[in-house]
Amino acid sequence: MKNNKNIEYSILELAFVSSGSTVAQTFKNSADLAQKAEELGYTRFWFAEHHNMISIASSATALLIGNVAEGTKKIKVGSGGIMLPNHSPLIVAEQFGTLGTLYPDRIDLGLGRAPGTDQVTAHAIRSDRMNAVHNFQGEIEAIQNYFSEDNAYSQVRANVAEGVNVPLYILGSSTDSAHLAAKLGLPYAFASHFATSQLFDALEIYRREFQPSEFLDKPYTIAGVNIIAADTDEEAERNFTSLIRMFLGVLTGKREFLQPPSEMTDDFLMLQHNPAVRDMLRYCFVGRKEAVKKQLERFLEQTGVDEIIAVSNMHGHDDRVKSYEILAEIMKEINAE
Repeated sequence: MKNNKNIEYSILELAFVSSGSTVAQTFKNSADLAQKAEELGYTRFWFAEHHNMISIASSATALLIGNVAEGTKKIKVGSGGIMLPNHSPLIVAEQFGTLGTLYPDRIDLGLGRAPGTDQVTAHAIRSDRMNAVHNFQGEIEAIQNYFSEDNAYSQVRANVAEGVNVPLYILGSSTDSAHLAAKLGLPYAFASHFATSQLFDALEIYRREFQPSEFLDKPYTIAGVNIIAADTDEEAERNFTSLIRMFLGVLTGKREFLQPPSEMTDDFLMLQHNPAVRDMLRYCFVGRKEAVKKQLERFLEQTGVDEIIAVSNMHGHDDRVKSYEILAEIMKEINAE
């Protein structure tokens, strides 16, 4: 599918804690990155939600959104996403209604169904969460009601949310969410930065089944990609080793801080050929600007998505900023062409 449109480009921030750093420094780095992203023309800056992971500090998502929104002027800031079964729809509406009032027309509410953690921690967060998992559509519609001005006549209200403009996005890593996003007529973001196998099926389902709504008149798709860009291929591949180790840790259950890069040894090359690791890294574009641009152009042509949301999980903050600077140059060139 050939793209003949302007492609938006955004950032998904997990607030990774690098070895030798602190949570406080991680939050400062996130705020600094958001300010630079605004200067570079990025559309949105989203925080994920994860719990009980020493390497990821994006747990209190709404608070981090507020901190970044306060330090920026125009970039959209939001959740990628709020894992809705972990939360009461009323509280989510109150939090994001408050954010939407403080930072008008700048707050996004991306909603997912996964726990963002292990099952024991998920139960500690909300013991009845499985009821909410099975009623994901109902929970989303409850949030929509709380944001509606018509809810002013209801017994239970989120007063701070009524009439506030906070767009909803459905997040997914499987085809289930594609059916729901299409049914509700909401924009759809797929987590192809780690869940790669069902991307094309999910996009096809969403586009085929999409029903226009008061929120959206035609399908709008966002896809996650990993970008590790640098001045040279060698430097990019070296930074890539931190991400390979991170994905290996996810698969083996080893919890550690994001590790510093090392040489691309035969062991790392073998790891890349592990079927599970290879699948997770399928949409990981690594190299100098020209190399990443070719990979990204191919991805955009194949998927036809409206927007990419990039993850650049690298140990050094300056390296990560550099990668996003290169990506911004690439996207401006692609859109100009």
